[in-house]
Amino acid sequence: MARKLAVIGAGLMGSGIAQVSAQAGWDVVLRDVTDEALRRGTDGIKASYDKFVAKGKLTADDAGAALGRITATTDLEAAADADVVVEAVFEKLDVKHEIFRTLDKLVKDGAILASNTSAIPITKIAAVTERPERVVGTHFFSPVPMMQLCELVRGYKTSDETLATAREFAESTGKTCIVVNRDVAGFVTTRLISALVVEAAKLYESGVATAEDIDLACKLGFGHAMGPLATADLTGVDILLHATGNIYTESQDEKFAPPELMRRMVDAGDIGRKSGQGFYKH
Repeated sequence: MARKLAVIGAGLMGSGIAQVSAQAGWDVVLRDVTDEALRRGTDGIKASYDKFVAKGKLTADDAGAALGRITATTDLEAAADADVVVEAVFEKLDVKHEIFRTLDKLVKDGAILASNTSAIPITKIAAVTERPERVVGTHFFSPVPMMQLCELVRGYKTSDETLATAREFAESTGKTCIVVNRDVAGFVTTRLISALVVEAAKLYESGVATAEDIDLACKLGFGHAMGPLATADLTGVDILLHATGNIYTESQDEKFAPPELMRRMVDAGDIGRKSGQGFYKH
């Protein structure tokens, strides 16, 4: 299998995808718009490799070699010779459209264009390209080095060959894949967690139970590793508000309508672990 990967976006998800891919032997170009974003991304990758080395899960030589396979750049044209391109930028359709339009003209004919979106239909992203059959969803989970799942999403025109290549790529990085055969907003995982978070937030908002007890119910009653409100804090209340809003806009299904509490939390900056306050204090 071809081994040149370009990752567009060096945030938490993009740098995580670059990290596991380089560790698996891929030559990786990591692209972002500023040197500062790239420095943060590569510093995070190095710190993560160091942790794996300290725990004996990776040798220092292997970590050094993996780091050596990552090239950071602000130049999108560095993606031109990639076999697989994974876009991992902000969850806004117009931002993704701009990137996919450019990539479509830039990358070689056989390359596949993948999006790490968690809620935007792949068909909508692919529509601005001349190669919708080569566009696919590769939804990784955060933190990428720890989470086993990759959700592969077939757009309306995604070919079997593209899906197979995306699976090969994801599995090469050690992930287990599920396939979303119909391109609904939110796919499988984001729809499930969104429905659970929305209902949990409504129960909390209306004083039915505390955040702790709602989460405890899911952990002990359903065997979940983490309750929905703790998950919202980890993922970011803002990210989940955006995702549920996208699904609601697409589906008009009331169960995805975000409760007012989530909107007010985001307005106030209480977006979870990254701000120090969400449904819990951190």
